[in-house]
Amino acid sequence: MQEFIFYIKLGLNHVLDFAAYDHVLFLIALALPFTFKSWKKVVLFASVFTIAHCFSLFLSVYKILMVEALLIEILIPVTILCTAIFNLIYIKSSEENRGLGLAVFATTFFGLIHGFGFSNYFNMLMAEEEEKWVSLLGFASGIEIAQVLIVFVVLGFSYLFLSLLKMKSQLFVTIGSILIILITIPMLIAAFPW
Repeated sequence: MQEFIFYIKLGLNHVLDFAAYDHVLFLIALALPFTFKSWKKVVLFASVFTIAHCFSLFLSVYKILMVEALLIEILIPVTILCTAIFNLIYIKSSEENRGLGLAVFATTFFGLIHGFGFSNYFNMLMAEEEEKWVSLLGFASGIEIAQVLIVFVVLGFSYLFLSLLKMKSQLFVTIGSILIILITIPMLIAAFPW
């Protein structure tokens, strides 16, 4: 049980580590266009991301698939940029009209990429572990808890700006997405092998 709790904490710290803010930035971009009215949909996206993230860790831990770290370091900021750009493209569509299938596919793909980004460190931790499933489930639980917290914080900000401050949804999503793009571009430049 102590091992399970250790990996829950590791999953929480992995997402909430603001020194490695790429995960948080992706989740903000993912949740930005939504409101509390559709909180279940956003939590579904976060859960899909968690499952995909942990699936890539599973593939890596069991040596089924390894991905070059340099490629992943480039793809992580690309996933954040794509999500923010997707927000800008679909800014005028209502929450109900946004393509659920495309969003689930993109979230799954991006979750796989982010999982491979953490796989080297995770593999070092798991080297001595006999029951890798317990560790993976604990880590997945920690990731899910942290992601749901972030989603609800973003939805809280959305409520504050849209309902209390009466900001238009399109303006809120546009400003937030542009800020995310501006933060992500230096990450992409730093990751690119010049």
